[in-house]
Amino acid sequence: MQRIYSDVVQFRGNHYEFGKWQGERLKNSYILDNRKKQWKIRRPRFEIDVQEAKHAFYLFAPQIWEEFLGLRDALQWPMEHILREFSGYRLEENPSGCSVFIGGDYMVRNYDYHPKTYEGRFVLFQPIDRGYATMGPSQRIAGRTDGMNEKGLVMAYNFMHRKDPGDGFVCSMICRIVLENCATVTEAIDMLQQIPHRHSFSYILLDCSKKSVVVEATPRGVKVRQATICTNHFELLTHENRNYLDDSYERLQAIQEHTKNGTNAEQAFYLLNDSDYGVFSNQYKNWAGTIHTSLYFPHEKNVWFALGDKQQPATFDFASWLCGNNFATKRIFGQVNTHLPFVHMEEDVR
Repeated sequence: MQRIYSDVVQFRGNHYEFGKWQGERLKNSYILDNRKKQWKIRRPRFEIDVQEAKHAFYLFAPQIWEEFLGLRDALQWPMEHILREFSGYRLEENPSGCSVFIGGDYMVRNYDYHPKTYEGRFVLFQPIDRGYATMGPSQRIAGRTDGMNEKGLVMAYNFMHRKDPGDGFVCSMICRIVLENCATVTEAIDMLQQIPHRHSFSYILLDCSKKSVVVEATPRGVKVRQATICTNHFELLTHENRNYLDDSYERLQAIQEHTKNGTNAEQAFYLLNDSDYGVFSNQYKNWAGTIHTSLYFPHEKNVWFALGDKQQPATFDFASWLCGNNFATKRIFGQVNTHLPFVHMEEDVR
């Protein structure tokens, strides 16, 4: 077992200030040092066109471009480097797992991926220039793995495949853009139908009215379906599915079996967080090990968050935070059953 942590990052201000503030704190971090070393091994397959990327962000979330400018000024990097590291535009994503269950007025989600990709940052940001306040774990610093905004919109995503990529945004940046700009599931569906998708993912949505959907999205099309459970296969765009889906169906069936007679939020949380139930995954070497479990209550604006297996969750009152009350908690701790290194915790993570 390995003890791991996520830092609780809290900021109020405009996007440029947020970017610069983050950049100053990332300068000497393991995250950026390891990324530099990883790029020496894994060369990018193409150059990012700065003007093309800027145009794409200005169409959907111009305020996030300001965040990139703040990161650029703090780190003193060229814009091409900033976009490669943080933008989530025309970049590659590795295969991953993930499971989501919606229980009417809550969403619980397992984030399954490889430790060397996990940044250990649980971020709360309240912008004063444009966009809704959001909270959730970060991915590529500016993106989010899942999260909730001040309107109570909750969003998560599950990997499907990387074949035939398009010129668009990756999942984590799409999550950030939607949460900052959409108040309801209906608005989020509309944005997901407009935004260009780099890869194929399912996006799971829930709002304060208890409306929930799964949006199946690829570079070639978007479909919407009603569902309360989502793993790693499409139900509508089945022609887009990968050939091997046994693990995805096994986790789906485990959730179905344990929730068929009803379940409350606490039971649902431990269903996903306890490996004895067959949903939590220890497949870290295969890019599909569960790193965190998050539970969102959109109406109350509360969040439970845990790192690793069979954990007592940390709880966060987002409604109170929105009123100006910062959390005293600076770091969330947990344990995972792997000795693979985490990119934010030690050096030379390749």
